[in-house]
Amino acid sequence: MDTTRALVVECDIKGCEAIEMTNKMPPAIRDHALQIAHHEMGHYVMARALGFVTGGVTLTVTMDLRHQGGASITLVRSISSIDAMKEHLEARMMVLLAGAMGQTLPSKHSAEKRVDKSKVIAILKGELGAEQDYAKIRELRHLLRNIAYPNTDLASSDRVTAELKEITDRVWFRTQEIVEELADTIIGLAGALVDGMVIVEQWGRAADTYEVVLTGEMLERMWPVQAS
Repeated sequence: MDTTRALVVECDIKGCEAIEMTNKMPPAIRDHALQIAHHEMGHYVMARALGFVTGGVTLTVTMDLRHQGGASITLVRSISSIDAMKEHLEARMMVLLAGAMGQTLPSKHSAEKRVDKSKVIAILKGELGAEQDYAKIRELRHLLRNIAYPNTDLASSDRVTAELKEITDRVWFRTQEIVEELADTIIGLAGALVDGMVIVEQWGRAADTYEVVLTGEMLERMWPVQAS
């Protein structure tokens, strides 16, 4: 088991500081944690880019590679027109899709930071729990089609399929463009999230869980540094 250094990120009004703590994290756990961190920061960064109100990001990984992660995103918005509704639905689909796309970004050591389409599809269809994102995307896609094309004959399955594909392609390419443009921010914030992981004390048994919480306030202070 290799010894690495965990960084606990503390922030105040002067900025953020990484405080080094000795912590043993096996490479396999760190690699897995980075994948999930990229996923959650994909959601977070896309939400920020599209104007959603965001909160904190959390990550928990166990020794046997079970995990939980989350990015807090406020979905409450004022929607006063059909066009605003369509924009909201498309933006929500992009936030959901950005998690899987962010997860496929290479490490910061790679020169080209591109989304891997085949890996994105595999992730959405069942790898690492992202099938919930995929189910929401599919449902929102149908709702958006229903609003955008109200006069389509529903008996014309070919036309409905073509309209769904048009929406899917547009959302995919817009999301990919933004994810790749903000790849350094996603990768940097994901790295900071994993660097902040510490092993959790367990009462009466061996500790087997690493976890971290970056609050919304901490991320707000880190955002300009990571995005510059």
